[in-house]
Amino acid sequence: MRAMCEKVIPSPNCSWRYCLYRLPEIPFNWHYHPEYEICLTLNSRGVCHIGDYIAPYGDYDLVLLGPELPHTWQSKINTDLSEQIVHVAQIPAPWLESMVAQHPELQQLEELLSGARRGLRFSQQLAKQCQALFENMEQASPLQRYVLLMDMLTRMAQSQYDYLSSAGFRFDYRQDPAKDKFDRVISFIYDNYTEKLSADMLAEHAHMSTNHFHRFFKKRTERTVTEFINQLRIAKACKLLINTSSPITVISDQCGFNNISNFNRRFQTIKNCTPSQFRTRLQQRALI
Repeated sequence: MRAMCEKVIPSPNCSWRYCLYRLPEIPFNWHYHPEYEICLTLNSRGVCHIGDYIAPYGDYDLVLLGPELPHTWQSKINTDLSEQIVHVAQIPAPWLESMVAQHPELQQLEELLSGARRGLRFSQQLAKQCQALFENMEQASPLQRYVLLMDMLTRMAQSQYDYLSSAGFRFDYRQDPAKDKFDRVISFIYDNYTEKLSADMLAEHAHMSTNHFHRFFKKRTERTVTEFINQLRIAKACKLLINTSSPITVISDQCGFNNISNFNRRFQTIKNCTPSQFRTRLQQRALI
């Protein structure tokens, strides 16, 4: 089966993405992406596929994966119907590798990142430590999340681990026949997300039916088209609220929202506050 390319969008105001999943079961989703990934799977048992490694996994499964390494976990519903929990950190390779190269304090991570190209599994003891770090990330500020991430990577570098995929494994991401098409759609969205975009327009750009495009897009981004575009627009709005004194109505227009009510509603959904509250908090912090 061909691996599917996944598009990763960093968390708001972050250089990387943290995500928490609560699932009845984990479906088979053979995929890859250009980011490093830390994955902690809790209260779940099944089979994991990482490169050419296939084996059972159990509770407190902690792995570090390198860029472009195809992977998936697969489980069934627990007999007691309890939730299966997955904490995920996805870290852009250029950002992390440049920090390691430029800062002597981080050079202890070089061997860890090199080994991650094959996939690394860590002990349950470390997994329990990382569980606490991940749980603190849920409500943490972007700076606090960064500190927690560095703490986690440091603990990994200082721990023993097992290699998963074989040293000779090579994955050719060009095996994904739709990657170029997907990349073109994503580039088009990034170039035009402040303009009026619709699923019909994007589907036509991808030479697909609208229904097929909806499925194609959500499978690769874990978001609907509207959610993806709104996240980009709100990220731009945050930068303008931070770096300019422009009125909020002007910022709403610059970010592609058709009216201020829609802008406020979308901003509240993503940032848990209104644009005016976001700006007020920043001004208050600046006075401290």
